[in-house]
Amino acid sequence: MAQEQSNPNEVVLGQEINGARVVTLNRPRQLNGINDRVVYLLAQLLEKWEKDANAKLVIFKGAGRAFSAGGDLKMFYEGRSSDDSCLEVVYRMYWLCYHIHTYKKTTVALVNGLVMGGGAAMVAPLKFAVVTEKTVFATPEASVGLHTDCSFSYIHSRLPGYLGEYLALTGARLNAKEMITAGLATHFVHSEKLEDLEKQLLNLNTGDESAVRAVIEEFSTDVQLDQESILNKLPTIDKCFSAETVEEILKALDSEVSVDGNQWIAPVLKSMRRSSPTGLKITLRSVREGRKQSLQECLKKEFGLTMNILRSIITGDVYEGIRAQSIDKDNAPKWSPATVEEVKNEDIDRVFEPFSSGHELQVPSDDSNRWSGKYEHTVYAKSSQ
Repeated sequence: MAQEQSNPNEVVLGQEINGARVVTLNRPRQLNGINDRVVYLLAQLLEKWEKDANAKLVIFKGAGRAFSAGGDLKMFYEGRSSDDSCLEVVYRMYWLCYHIHTYKKTTVALVNGLVMGGGAAMVAPLKFAVVTEKTVFATPEASVGLHTDCSFSYIHSRLPGYLGEYLALTGARLNAKEMITAGLATHFVHSEKLEDLEKQLLNLNTGDESAVRAVIEEFSTDVQLDQESILNKLPTIDKCFSAETVEEILKALDSEVSVDGNQWIAPVLKSMRRSSPTGLKITLRSVREGRKQSLQECLKKEFGLTMNILRSIITGDVYEGIRAQSIDKDNAPKWSPATVEEVKNEDIDRVFEPFSSGHELQVPSDDSNRWSGKYEHTVYAKSSQ
């Protein structure tokens, strides 16, 4: 018997059906953008279900035509004039990311539509991520002056070759076939079969991974990359995006653009040159550091980066980027500094300056205190009381 939340208009819906638990992101008009309420409710449900012995399987999905377009950028913009107005939601989101990566129950994402940024952080780490012909993935944060966040300095740095740097710096989109090939998803199911797959999973009444995989494979089909897929360009991507700096990556791309078969590079260069120069430099360094960092280290670093960017400690690019994309929609941001050559390394160092132990993200060190470190118990919450 299904037990749904009493308010069908809530931004996150939770269902309990036999041994299955279903979380539905429910802001379809906003493409299931992630705001403070979404993060709070998700964390509550996931903690409750992980501790529930009757919960065997947790399914993630989105209402409408998107799984999730990521963080609600307007929320950040509206808080730009208030000191740390978004600190709580940022802290809660990174804390939630840790628990999604390390969740103790079997998880399945049913991804039919757009999945970007923080939304993709609820997909890529799961045991099973089912995508369809309608699925589109991207991490475009650098383009608006942010950085590749919500654990993606950890995820991208573990993709084949330098694909992670490419995705992070260009905001390039991947389709379902490419997601599976890159390791960002596990199974391809045609969208018209997704509802039947979900019904079968709900009737399974077990979290046994072999049993869950067997059900998904009844509906899934093997995929083969399209000939023009960007993943077929990995040798050139590796050659260019392995360079040490953003300037050198741009130079490498410039030298390859005229080579026969490299027509795809021109729009890549155009995209990067339209992005925030500061955002590009922060993003590249974060992904590069992520190659040598643990999940906990990446999340602590990313929390600090996000807060320092929102605090505009070296530039207000993030608010200019959001204004141009989502507020005025003129797509004509005026970056400061305006070029990557003008971005000072010492300024980037300031953004990466680690927080003190009391102010950093409090992620658990082991399973004995797994759900500790909540925002309510931090110095931030205490100082705001």
